[in-house]
Amino acid sequence: MSDKTFSSPLTTSPSSAATGPEQSSPAPKPGWREVWRVYSEAATLRMLLLGFSAGLPLLLVFGTLSFWLREAGIDRTTIGYLSWVGLAYGFKWAWAPLVDRLPIPLLTRWLGRRRSWLLLSQVTIMVALVFMALTDPKVALMPVVWCALAVAFGSATQDIALDAYRIESADTQRQAALAASYQTGYRMAMIWSGAGALWIAARVEVAGVTSYQHGAWQAAYLVMAASMLLGVVTVLCSPEPQRRELPPSKNAADWLKGALIEPFADFLRRYGKQALLILGLIALYRISDVVMGIMANPFYVDMGYTKDEVATVTKIYGVIMTLVGAFLGGGLAMRFGVMKVLMLGAVLSAGSNLMFAWLGTRGHDVTALIFVISADNLSSGIASAAFIAYLSSLTNINYSATQYALFSSMMLLLPKALAGYSGAYVDAFGYSNFFTATALLGVPVLLLIALASRSKTAPAQ
Repeated sequence: MSDKTFSSPLTTSPSSAATGPEQSSPAPKPGWREVWRVYSEAATLRMLLLGFSAGLPLLLVFGTLSFWLREAGIDRTTIGYLSWVGLAYGFKWAWAPLVDRLPIPLLTRWLGRRRSWLLLSQVTIMVALVFMALTDPKVALMPVVWCALAVAFGSATQDIALDAYRIESADTQRQAALAASYQTGYRMAMIWSGAGALWIAARVEVAGVTSYQHGAWQAAYLVMAASMLLGVVTVLCSPEPQRRELPPSKNAADWLKGALIEPFADFLRRYGKQALLILGLIALYRISDVVMGIMANPFYVDMGYTKDEVATVTKIYGVIMTLVGAFLGGGLAMRFGVMKVLMLGAVLSAGSNLMFAWLGTRGHDVTALIFVISADNLSSGIASAAFIAYLSSLTNINYSATQYALFSSMMLLLPKALAGYSGAYVDAFGYSNFFTATALLGVPVLLLIALASRSKTAPAQ
């Protein structure tokens, strides 16, 4: 799953108010020592923990849930359709203005605007995960769906508040590093909620029983709910960003204009005709990864990989390559420019999908699984760190939550909608054709990046 009105994420302070894409000449690029030192700063380390809190719920309503449902005997087509609960992330822009401006009674006075919304969303996720754990999809599927929707809604709300918190916590020169730290925590949480949940479920299973065991998944999801406490404690111990005084609203209509209309109008004013190119790039950049990801765990189940095998490979090789990819992506973006790393990430993401097509020809091959998961995590880490920095460079600090929510919603809306048909596609054409098709979806992205790199809206290269 940030920021202001800046054309360069490396050269402008977050308190500035850019009026458009024409900015002053960029400052010299930081040296490598300065680039790596930023990762030891308090704000960067804090973002690592909050990124964990943000990343934890995602797989629990997508990949891990699809593994659980497949074991429970739910067919692939239904699993694909159930991925539409993720459309909550695609429409979070609709309530982002409330998160940006609406105080929560008592809680906001105690914690501040950003932290109060973070805490409320985290508690919502925890409660929904507990109820999800207590429901067996083999007996009743719809309660699981409703709980998954609640988790997705709480997670999307947390993303809105956290993106704004991150943007307002440091100057723009550090946004790429904060994005990398956030992404590292995010992907570590995905490994915990993916491989970790599978490992826990495998440990709790009754030995010698090969049939589906709901108790194993119940234990895993209860542990995941408890894991959200890390984010809760971090929020309670973190400082609130310096408060931005908003102009008083004369009436309800004035408030609605400032909260709902002005953030979008501001973006269109600043970028003009280039806005369509930017929005097109945002809408398509992660399409290969998102569409493919829904069927990854059902693929592992159908290929005969056990929960232990998938968990072990992911938690060892996935963790290493996630760390390498995220920090490498953030460092390269600061050193060479965001757009170059965006292009690299897009190429690697599409290429990793082709590796899954190759994996489908190998049968039950754990060595090949290690290679493919490692490559996939490396490419995703690089692409995500650069993409977060790019989105951060587009937003206006005065509307940080709303504008970033719009961008990140667009990033997921089309891919999630298309991913709902992934199960039906696999049933009709097989896994190999499906993974190849998802790789081809990334080809238009390369053209959009090339065009955006030449525009005045591109971050400094």
